[in-house]
Amino acid sequence: MTEGKPARVLIIAGSDSGGGAGIQADIKTVTMLGGHAMTSITAITAQNTLGVDAVHMVPTQMVIDQIAAVVSDIGVDSVKIGMIGSADTAHAVADSLAELSCPIVFDPVMVSTSGAVLADADTISAFERLMRLATLTTPNLPELEALGGKDALLARRIPLLVKGGHADGDQIIDELHLAPGQSEVWTGDRIETRSTHGTGCTLATAIAAGLGQGMELITAVERARLFVRLALHDAPGLGLGHGPMGHQFVREDAMVSGPSLNQVTVGCRDYAASIDFYKTLGLQQIVDSPSNGYARFEVPNGVTLSIHASDDIGTSTVVYFESKRLDAWVTELSSQGYAFEQMPQDESWGWREARLFDPSGNIVCLYSAGENRRYPAWRI
Repeated sequence: MTEGKPARVLIIAGSDSGGGAGIQADIKTVTMLGGHAMTSITAITAQNTLGVDAVHMVPTQMVIDQIAAVVSDIGVDSVKIGMIGSADTAHAVADSLAELSCPIVFDPVMVSTSGAVLADADTISAFERLMRLATLTTPNLPELEALGGKDALLARRIPLLVKGGHADGDQIIDELHLAPGQSEVWTGDRIETRSTHGTGCTLATAIAAGLGQGMELITAVERARLFVRLALHDAPGLGLGHGPMGHQFVREDAMVSGPSLNQVTVGCRDYAASIDFYKTLGLQQIVDSPSNGYARFEVPNGVTLSIHASDDIGTSTVVYFESKRLDAWVTELSSQGYAFEQMPQDESWGWREARLFDPSGNIVCLYSAGENRRYPAWRI
């Protein structure tokens, strides 16, 4: 990535007129993650949340010309490949990308969320060349089967992120396989929503954006999974079928890798009066626990403020800093001589927290919460 400039992410995929998947979802994802999106459109579709009504394939030469135009002038830090359109285009894209020395993420799109077939047998056969070029291929379970299965692909040294959303059950299991015996597994609760259009596109593009920004692969996958899950939580509920996710609502505080100031707790003596006061200031109350004397408020940029009933207000202030690399951060601070009152531990409310005191005796909480930062079970 060019120093001081956004990662340049080239997206080779089809256009979704409904804006939920394809190029439209990819551009939104790259933009929200701080990159610069460039495109080579392989197909134009007429579709909405109910399905695909028509597909117009872009001629292969035009697909290649789009790639050449951006590579020759702007440059590329990473590539995401989605819907290809035809076997000829797949082979031509492979030829065009063979000379690039940047990460490539291939999402082997075959069928849309609504069930429309987007790749014929010849095109799927041509995917072999793209998989061999790719840093990572991201099939869902039906796509993995169509490609010959996990064992066959790993035997050919094709790195895989197997997406588990099509499996039954309340848990989603995603498996990263870099080689036989070298894997990473992520598990998360299934988010009940019909607004799942574009999840695969978004995940692959978010990974490509992270790789283009210089992230290690596992870190890029972790951030991409969080981005998708937050966008699912924030889906606006558009359309009558499988609606789009809420890319535009995934705030930066959920995506930054370094420490971010997200939460302050202050003491109060009159619980009800304090709630009325902060509501009058325009804060939205998101937690109400009068039995514990605890309430939390949120402002539009995501920062939260909590009140906690206490007779000794002077000792009840807690400042919260979030980091996705909590344990490494605590280890670094400990090596510099800082003593922790509490080392990192998983709490019952879904956060992982460590605590220490600042030089003035104020409590400082360092924590990692993932999607529980914004969507805990106890949120109003």
